[in-house]
Amino acid sequence: MEKEAANIFNISNEQEFNTTCLSVFKKQSQEIEVYREFVLNLGLKPEEILHYTQIPFLPIEFFKNHKIIEHQAFAEVIFTSSGTTGTQTSQHFVKEVNLYEKSYLKGFEKFYGQVNETCFLALLPNYLEREGSSLIYMVKDLIEKSNHPKSGFFLYNHQELYETLLFLKQTNQKTVLIGVTYALLDFIENYSLNFPNLVVMETGGMKGKRKEMIREELHQVLCNGFGIEHIHSEYGMTELLSQAYSLGDGIFNCVPWMKVLIRDTNDPLSLLEGEKTGGINVIDLANINSCSFIATQDLGKIYPDGSFEVLGRFDQSDVRGCNLMVG
Repeated sequence: MEKEAANIFNISNEQEFNTTCLSVFKKQSQEIEVYREFVLNLGLKPEEILHYTQIPFLPIEFFKNHKIIEHQAFAEVIFTSSGTTGTQTSQHFVKEVNLYEKSYLKGFEKFYGQVNETCFLALLPNYLEREGSSLIYMVKDLIEKSNHPKSGFFLYNHQELYETLLFLKQTNQKTVLIGVTYALLDFIENYSLNFPNLVVMETGGMKGKRKEMIREELHQVLCNGFGIEHIHSEYGMTELLSQAYSLGDGIFNCVPWMKVLIRDTNDPLSLLEGEKTGGINVIDLANINSCSFIATQDLGKIYPDGSFEVLGRFDQSDVRGCNLMVG
């Protein structure tokens, strides 16, 4: 799939997106065994699919008990989801980790500018304390590529984080603080800032450590604590190699090689039009060696400009970025 990989990150319009989708779909429906069987069982003929809206989306649950990767391919890295004791976690077998790196670097630069001009601070204790997190892989690489001496991870050393943030504010340094929701709330219970230019990016997740809050309430509390106007969010998950970003108000936008569609919860093979609430389907063309067409367990709605909102979950399992009902 080398040709498709070269085209993915150069997509600039709807026609190019559709052409690439159809090419990737035809290859994946042949070379990804689980997806091939899924398409066959639906009675679909790949050659009859002419638009990406006709492509079937693989339920994300398949990542929990199937190895979804090109036939006989070797995985350079295996990303795993977090899960409570006794629950089955997802595994994402990644053949070419450089596709993930290219996706998040180009994605970040599209929304936030040059990585090497940014200081990255990470408050992600629950992710750091386990193996196989795709989020940690991304943030670690962003920290390294920033080349800023103050970039780094903070576990529970909130005093050091506070002093670092004060220093970065005083030096007028462009700064992004990426944090899991409960850890950001823990921090501002003891420390208060007024850092208007700081980007605080919450990745969702209370992990049962705090009461659930609606997004507006949560973001207002965080805005007050950090002295900022908006809370940014990242929508990504173990099974994807691309992220969507929200620059405020819980409205997410995708990178050009990613798209969100909304399916009918009563008829999973039908898509909804207009601003109707349904299941979130994701096309992630960076996922070229596994499956680019995934039906998630998130509920959401899409707006006419292609932006979308996450409104909840089909169940209580945690997916990064689902932050209207945090948990």
